[in-house]
Amino acid sequence: MTRASSASSARTYPDRRGGSPPAASPPASPSRPLLPPAKHHTSQHIEHYGAVDNADESRITVRDAVFGDLEDGGPDYRGVTPASAFVLMAKANFGLGVLAIPSVFDKLGLIPGIAAIVAIQAMYTWSASFIGPFKIAHPEVYSLGDAAFVFAGKAGREFFGAMFIIFFVFCAAAALVGVSVGLNAVTAHGACTAVFVALAAIVGWALSSIRTLSDVSWVGWAGLVSILSAVVTLTVAVATQDRPASAPPHGPWDKNFKLIGSPSFVEAMTSLNVILFSSASSPIYYGIVSEMKDPHKFTKPVLATYAFLTSFYVVVGSMVYYFCGQYVASPALGSAGLFLKKVCYGLALPGLFASLTIFNHVSAKVVFVRLLSGTRHLAANTPRHWATWLGSTFGAMLAAYLIASAIPIFSSLIKLSGAVFCPITAIAPMVLGWNHDHLWSKRDTPLSRRERVTAAINALILCLCVFLTIAGVYAAVVDLYHEESEYTRPWSCENNAGPVA
Repeated sequence: MTRASSASSARTYPDRRGGSPPAASPPASPSRPLLPPAKHHTSQHIEHYGAVDNADESRITVRDAVFGDLEDGGPDYRGVTPASAFVLMAKANFGLGVLAIPSVFDKLGLIPGIAAIVAIQAMYTWSASFIGPFKIAHPEVYSLGDAAFVFAGKAGREFFGAMFIIFFVFCAAAALVGVSVGLNAVTAHGACTAVFVALAAIVGWALSSIRTLSDVSWVGWAGLVSILSAVVTLTVAVATQDRPASAPPHGPWDKNFKLIGSPSFVEAMTSLNVILFSSASSPIYYGIVSEMKDPHKFTKPVLATYAFLTSFYVVVGSMVYYFCGQYVASPALGSAGLFLKKVCYGLALPGLFASLTIFNHVSAKVVFVRLLSGTRHLAANTPRHWATWLGSTFGAMLAAYLIASAIPIFSSLIKLSGAVFCPITAIAPMVLGWNHDHLWSKRDTPLSRRERVTAAINALILCLCVFLTIAGVYAAVVDLYHEESEYTRPWSCENNAGPVA
């Protein structure tokens, strides 16, 4: 077989190691046909099609600004559709966060809780809407670190890249704890909790080792249906039962329902940390848009994702809080009694595994792309390709396992991750990327009215990010200290799911 040569009009991009791919050579004859792309559809990332003598005996090669030459027979790194993008984004957010949202209303009260959810979701929607245009303007970007290299240079790449990986390792750790809680609930603590965490890590590593996001999307669909069914079942259950599981079993009970709460500063900030965590997966959107067939269609699934998340968090969270009040559990699936607790967790387990899969896949993929960038092994089925990929997924899962075993407290992991990582990785970088393209790189060009308004909103959001990070970390550390208990010691075999029998 002859390898397709590049067309004379092909563009080249520098790779992440500072070099450039080989210069494109012109076709031998202008009369030779250019082959159309096969499964790799047209977009700004496709740099050339092969010019060959015999199309029947040739391999179709497409140059991608991130993955290099994409050939038929290799992994399809450009197969994500808008529907797949929506389910990946929705499932990456909808899972661990929604299980903690009802407890937010118990601290803040119904009205402030709804206002906080809507405000934070609006910030996420605003910042995430910049990702698609930024990717189109800078096609070599695949990860948050790559985006930071554009607006902050090498130091920015290393800082934000490290923050991204650590954040999603923490997310995977929270998913591991969530799975262990579910397994304890379903089996009535049928085994040591440390064993359940290890089992979840093994299954999660196997699923997250699927190589492309387009193939991972089926896990996302199954997980989204799973979590939706569990949360809807919970909502119906608490609405039809006489009292929540943790309320007094007999006699009158006071759910202490509050329209406006009176939380302490630590309680208020930890509640905001939970809301921040519930929709903080936007850093993975750089990878999703990079693997889309048409990145120009990215904005619609983003808007659909946040509309879905906001409406569901407000409706389900407020309903569960209305019926449970101060007796709402965190995770919320334990609010409806022992039998329904088993049912809800049984329904939710595939969704928790799906969250674990996505979190580990995206953190490992960033390491994988960084290690093999500029080499043919990135998109070819070579031994080095497979060894690097499986090593990346295993290493990311091992780190998540160690964190989950050391801090086996679901709510504390959510709150700590929300404070330390969410504003600085899921909001601020997208705003800084817009500022780079529209302000810093165009200093001699007058700003339009729309750009001035956007710049002012961005400045306000960056100030809020600083406040949320500093205050949130303080509150999370204080909360973690006070939540220590006997059954949450590191590598403990004790039940972490509360009452199960």
